Amino acid sequence: MKQDMPLKILLDELEQQLHNAQLWQEIAPSPQLLVSEQPFAIDTLEPEQWLQWVFLPRMRALIKAEQPLPKGFAIAPYFEECWRQNGEYATLLVVLTQIDQEGA
Repeated sequence: MKQDMPLKILLDELEQQLHNAQLWQEIAPSPQLLVSEQPFAIDTLEPEQWLQWVFLPRMRALIKAEQPLPKGFAIAPYFEECWRQNGEYATLLVVLTQIDQEGA
């Protein structure tokens, strides 16, 4: 589990940056919206909702259960495209890039 600690720290940083950008939501989307089969739940969730309600819980559950983490994923490019007009999300994009590098 020790090798996963940097990722845990990055996940905590991602959550903090979502709060800082005022993208964190107190109320979860309906369960129907969370079961999308599309990448990033593009058909049912906003990008930040997917991070908060799908990505963070799944990654934290894997870490807690000491399960192998996915390798070779690249989520930052999707968010770079989604938020290209939102310079205020630059710090979020840095954290997402670091998460990608950790999962390489």
